[in-house]
Amino acid sequence: MPQFLARQRAVFRSSPSFTLLFGSYLVSGIGTFLAVVALSVDVWDRTHSGVWVSALLIADFLPAVAIGLLLGPLVDRLSRKRLLVGADIVRLIVFVLLAFTVSAGQIVALALVAGIATGFSRPAAYAGLPNLVSSSDLAQANGLLRLAEQLTITFGALIGGIVVAAAGPDPAYIVNAVSFGVSGLLLLRIPGALLQRGRAESRGYWQDLGEGFQLVLHSRPLLTVLLSWNLAMLTVAFVNVSEVVLAKVSFNAGDFGFGFLWSANGLGAVVGALFASTWLERRGMTVLYGLAIGLMGVADIGAAVSPNVWVAFWCVVLSGIGNATALVCNTLLVQRGSPDEMRGRAFTLIMGTNFAVLGIGMVIAGPLVDAVGARWVWGIAGAIGLVAAATGYTMLRREPAAAVPEPATT
Repeated sequence: MPQFLARQRAVFRSSPSFTLLFGSYLVSGIGTFLAVVALSVDVWDRTHSGVWVSALLIADFLPAVAIGLLLGPLVDRLSRKRLLVGADIVRLIVFVLLAFTVSAGQIVALALVAGIATGFSRPAAYAGLPNLVSSSDLAQANGLLRLAEQLTITFGALIGGIVVAAAGPDPAYIVNAVSFGVSGLLLLRIPGALLQRGRAESRGYWQDLGEGFQLVLHSRPLLTVLLSWNLAMLTVAFVNVSEVVLAKVSFNAGDFGFGFLWSANGLGAVVGALFASTWLERRGMTVLYGLAIGLMGVADIGAAVSPNVWVAFWCVVLSGIGNATALVCNTLLVQRGSPDEMRGRAFTLIMGTNFAVLGIGMVIAGPLVDAVGARWVWGIAGAIGLVAAATGYTMLRREPAAAVPEPATT
């Protein structure tokens, strides 16, 4: 363990710019998930309508779909630093304005603007990350960013619930606005040249867009992620929609059971993000990628047949470990499978399709839960996860060089 921690610390020491990016993620992430709770509560209290809550959730991820399918070239042609800082400024303004809204429609509209900013900033950050750290540290750096995301989900949501319960949503909005201000100041200290080795020259909008699609479809690492993780996103969608029903109806564990399973996923994700880089070194990409997604599938099936929430808790922990590990592998495959001048398009396209499949999966999952029950939905999700695992493993095994390609050069 001391050696493992020393390697994580070495990443921070060797790259001050990565430390700033990590700090930005941590600070803004806590504010974001604090505000996510506030947004949901605010919309529900104003409308008492599930339709409005659904509209809020759609406004959060729909921009990523549109950006991924239509606007990816901008992440390569524009300054990644300006995109990151600009996104923080936009979100700062959005959350200040949210404190003055008077209707649910205004909240959803502002959430949509924030979603657009996030849709540009997230792929820009992961596209620029390989330029901030050495090739040998890239896996650890990806794991640390995923760890920051998961910690902010866990603690941000917890703090958000406390703040909203005590003082209402407005303080949460202001705290999140401040977090984006701090994040932007940290990002300003990163040299723009480090995030982006060179701007992509445009050959015309549609040709630029088409080149992104061609890259993803003809690069084995990228195509592997596109196919296998889109299948896995169906698993995630089915589980997310049916989790509350599994806890409260199948296990008769009430609200406590739902929170208990939610925390189990968070615990597993923290473990997966921490140790993914170490497991990559020991097992290699091909084996670990298939194992990680396969673990999600097996664990979901295990939760489906669990006799109670206490047994299901450990199944969900395992699923969280597999999910976070696979996410680190996904990011590394895209980063090393695409050149810097096209990496933004690769990330936006894959993330966009992921969110599109997630949305479709959620639409399917709702009626499916009503028709067959949560246990069957989790079982189906697990089966899809196993298919996704087999797809990823088979594709990488057929072309071993694609599993851990050399870092892309411009």
